[in-house]
Amino acid sequence: MNFFARLENRVRTQNTLLCVGLDPHPNTLPSPTIDALRTFCLRIIEATADLAAAFKPNTAFFEAFGSEGWQVLKDVIASVPNGIPVILDAKRGDIASTAEEYTRSAFEILGAHCITLSPYLGKDSIDPFIIDDEKGVFLLCKTSNPGSKDFQDVTLPNGDMLYEHVAKLAQTWNTKNNIGLVVGATYPEALARVRAAAPNLWFLAPGVGAQGGDLEIALKAGLRKDGLGMLITVSRGISQMSDPAKAAADIRDEIINVQNKISRLEK
Repeated sequence: MNFFARLENRVRTQNTLLCVGLDPHPNTLPSPTIDALRTFCLRIIEATADLAAAFKPNTAFFEAFGSEGWQVLKDVIASVPNGIPVILDAKRGDIASTAEEYTRSAFEILGAHCITLSPYLGKDSIDPFIIDDEKGVFLLCKTSNPGSKDFQDVTLPNGDMLYEHVAKLAQTWNTKNNIGLVVGATYPEALARVRAAAPNLWFLAPGVGAQGGDLEIALKAGLRKDGLGMLITVSRGISQMSDPAKAAADIRDEIINVQNKISRLEK
């Protein structure tokens, strides 16, 4: 089963578009130790496993602990229940020979099912990650940070912005149904433009909550016509709450309510 078929099966079975981010910021840990790092992540996974369409660990927070942190990352990925995709938020991007080793690290050594990539070295830097259609990638398209405009909003001679060009290329490259796009919920106009450029692709949409993205506006701009096609990724809005399970359930339910509202409006 190709990656996005697997993801969509999870989404439909659990009725959720929530991607739970595992971003163990040092200031959220009770102590700066390996045990605290592991406990933090396992607690969030246990609390939200029935609510998550996917989990997304950010490698930076594990790499900062050195080799022990890398082992914890591997253990954390292994702890995710079967059937729940794990998206490695690593934002890799390098020439093909190096990309092959990043592929091995992400998929064979760590056991992730998907990875975030920078597309700016071209398709040959992405090819090693998409040979196996059971493994997926999300290409950085229009990211949620303010500085994204420095490059991603550059207007090309044909009138497209650079991020739209990325989206159109990704749509043509997606021959195995294992390429998606990172599109920030903080930029609803860009979400709409990327959806127009890539009507079939899945989006990984960070930025709701702590970064100021509005959930309803983002979903209206980015959902596919079938009401799917977006993963809303939330980290601090779950992990920093006193009851992560309730926080995740509330966000999941809010997403469902917006989906239903959009569906009623379109009828």
